[in-house]
Amino acid sequence: MTPLRDFANSIANADLPLAVGPAISTTDFCVIGFSMDSILVLIASPNSGAISHEVIQKVGSSPRWLDQGTAAEFTEYPIDITQQLENYPFDVNIVPIAGRRKKILLADMDSTMIHQECIDELGVMAGAGERVKEITARAMSGELDFEHALRARVALLKGLEETVVGRVINERITFMHGAKTLMATMKINGAYTALVSSGFTDFTSYVAGVLGFDEHHANRLLVENGQITGQVAEPILGKAAKLITLEYICATHGLVPDQVIAVGDGANDIPMLVAAGMGVAIHAKPHVQLQAQYVINHGDLTALLFLQGYKKSDFCL
Repeated sequence: MTPLRDFANSIANADLPLAVGPAISTTDFCVIGFSMDSILVLIASPNSGAISHEVIQKVGSSPRWLDQGTAAEFTEYPIDITQQLENYPFDVNIVPIAGRRKKILLADMDSTMIHQECIDELGVMAGAGERVKEITARAMSGELDFEHALRARVALLKGLEETVVGRVINERITFMHGAKTLMATMKINGAYTALVSSGFTDFTSYVAGVLGFDEHHANRLLVENGQITGQVAEPILGKAAKLITLEYICATHGLVPDQVIAVGDGANDIPMLVAAGMGVAIHAKPHVQLQAQYVINHGDLTALLFLQGYKKSDFCL
């Protein structure tokens, strides 16, 4: 049994809080108004120049440019600034100044660090692509119980040759824009990084290796005689396990959840995003965006660096 499994078993009967990070929200700051403890961060898609002079006038104070025209932060802003800017083509987030740079990065994999949903790609290879994609979409939107949905999708892969996994990795997997920069920059600044996925270890081992994650966790596809059996090893790593992983890594490194930045896009990421000091829903499902502390819909993964106050000149490319 792995140390993580031991840790999970030790707290399996404990009541884990859904929110152990700071009580920070854009709504709170819209009510409070100006704050010496927070910063307004605007992030547009890379090289868009969307943060214009008109926008700066709306904010009413001088920006500190993190990336000219693309990312800026303001120490002073109107109490209703989030409403004023809600229809502009950039992300608007208000972050606390204290403890802004995080010491742990915890990341989802599918549709977060890579463009694909790996199980969907396997479904295509198995001739059940549309059915698998339908179940995935409903599970990630929170419409279906994740564990039941995973078992149903894996069952559709029964009989698929194990070698197909390697083909999917070589032919279909592509990394999200900014993934390598995010990882390199945080690691050179001393952060510990973990990839935690409800997908499969065959894929997380590859993605973690290429990007340089310190560790990775995922589910394990069962294989017999070179073929996928249609079953997944139990227990399934789902939303509860992602939260447990966050707690375990913090305990192992003598840190607290407030020192974690977590990123994901699906319903199974919500507990992890809520518990982290900086939980970021990136290009996420609407249900996830409603519950996340911070939302990125325009920026790429380098937006996580801007939220922490890194300038583009700080990036490791």
